[in-house]
Amino acid sequence: MMRQDAYAIVTGGNSGIGLEYTRQLAAMGYNILIVSNEETALQLADELSAEFPDRQLRALVMNLARVEAAGELHSYCCEQGLDVEVLVNNAGVYHNCDFLEDSEAYNSTIMLLHVYTPTMLIYRFAKDMEAAGGGYILNMGSVTSSFPVQRIGIYCSTKAYLKGISRSLHVELKARNVSVTCVRPGAVATSLYNLGPFVRKLGLTLGFIMTPERLARKGLRAMFRKRSCVTPGFYAKLLNVLVPLIPVGGLKLIRKWRIY
Repeated sequence: MMRQDAYAIVTGGNSGIGLEYTRQLAAMGYNILIVSNEETALQLADELSAEFPDRQLRALVMNLARVEAAGELHSYCCEQGLDVEVLVNNAGVYHNCDFLEDSEAYNSTIMLLHVYTPTMLIYRFAKDMEAAGGGYILNMGSVTSSFPVQRIGIYCSTKAYLKGISRSLHVELKARNVSVTCVRPGAVATSLYNLGPFVRKLGLTLGFIMTPERLARKGLRAMFRKRSCVTPGFYAKLLNVLVPLIPVGGLKLIRKWRIY
């Protein structure tokens, strides 16, 4: 049962999948803290306050790709007296690029956003959740965590880390009444993947691309049911089984023929 005046933190909660987590958690009755490095989060909080007048909608503009970010966010919540019952580690970045052609800044950013900051947020907020009687943590993974491939090597590897630590902490924190869930989607119709209009429409029609609304709904349902991991969608499940079967030689041919 939700605690009175409980908050849900959604990192990257002002766009894409994160926005859907924000909306759906507010509709469930949670007060919301959106954390984003974009100033648009402030305007969004005002707009959502009108949509959900019985909720507290806050936004904190913060760059989470820093070692200090988790501590600063936790300190803010403590200073404001926020009772955080739900933590959604959603903030992230993605693009296709050969490892050596990418910038050091990007590689640092993706590792901080996908690995360091989520880990330290869990470390800090899980203690508060236990003290308050329990809580829920959702980590946004990816189906690619099961099959690291060329051009998105760091992305796949960081998502594999999130899958691994989610599974480990799901078991470890159960006795503390803190549930940890990893959501591992395939392709989602957001701007993150830079899909063209035709590809997006075709993917949605055929079902191998999922809408953010549907993904968020499935992710939250799995979280509140205290599942350790969920891979929403038939095609994502199929990829999860088939792609890891491709031998390294097959990946080299794909690379040679410039298929991907």
